[in-house]
Amino acid sequence: MKTCLMLDLHDDEQAIQEYERLHQQVWPEVEAQFAEYGVVSIDIYRLGTRLCMVMETDDARFDAAAFQQAQHDDTRVQEWETLMWRFQAPTPWTPAGEKWVEAKRIYQFQADAQSA
Repeated sequence: MKTCLMLDLHDDEQAIQEYERLHQQVWPEVEAQFAEYGVVSIDIYRLGTRLCMVMETDDARFDAAAFQQAQHDDTRVQEWETLMWRFQAPTPWTPAGEKWVEAKRIYQFQADAQSA
């Protein structure tokens, strides 16, 4: 399953560059947890201060609640999240206390395999 999540960054070009630099070498413990809980891939895109994360999960293995709890329980992952929060800001539509918020898909195109 693919999920699109949104988040903002603080409007500070130097901080944004540091955020991007840190994402060139995400900590191995963070990526190991993704794989352990059924995350197949993550892509993060940026336009100005808006981030869009597309996360693909293995439906047979991914349990959102267990994944959230594991992130909360892992000290190293929490260190990463605390570091990232220095750069991140909630969108105007983000509920209090949350970070990444799922975007509503309003359109999807998929080419018919037979016509390709």
